[in-house]
Amino acid sequence: MKKLLFILLFLYPFSFLFGLIIYRPYNSGDINEIRCYLKVTDENDNDVLKTNCKVFYAWYNKPKVFYSYKNTVYISGGMATHIYFKPGRYKISVYTPRDKQNNFECENKDTWTSNTFIYDTDNPPKVIFISPVANDNVFYCGQWYISFKAPKFYKFTKPAILRSSEDNE
Repeated sequence: MKKLLFILLFLYPFSFLFGLIIYRPYNSGDINEIRCYLKVTDENDNDVLKTNCKVFYAWYNKPKVFYSYKNTVYISGGMATHIYFKPGRYKISVYTPRDKQNNFECENKDTWTSNTFIYDTDNPPKVIFISPVANDNVFYCGQWYISFKAPKFYKFTKPAILRSSEDNE
């Protein structure tokens, strides 16, 4: 009975929040070890990750075992981050600073960034996905891509492909 009461008291603050899963599927090779760091801002670009959100993570092979982040919120290959938001509109993006890229060989030698995903608690998706970006030759190019669509899969998750400007003409 005490355990049930403790669980209910622990989960009560989350009952009024909106939940989102950010999943970074497992990719091939060393790209999985490179962390992308989560950035959540409000519409005025104020960082609200620590003030308006509760954040936990799980691994793809243990989806029902949740862990708390100690300090920095990051996502590695095979992780699912669970975020609970207060009502509102948020901008979600990820980045990997140069010093956290583990000397990974790719085109971009600066900070790897992603597109910005707008999350609105009035019309929320349940899951969004983060994928590394690759060029036409399927070499990772040092970027991240956030989408509400699951990435393609064959043995491992395929990276988002950045098409050259010639293809767009």
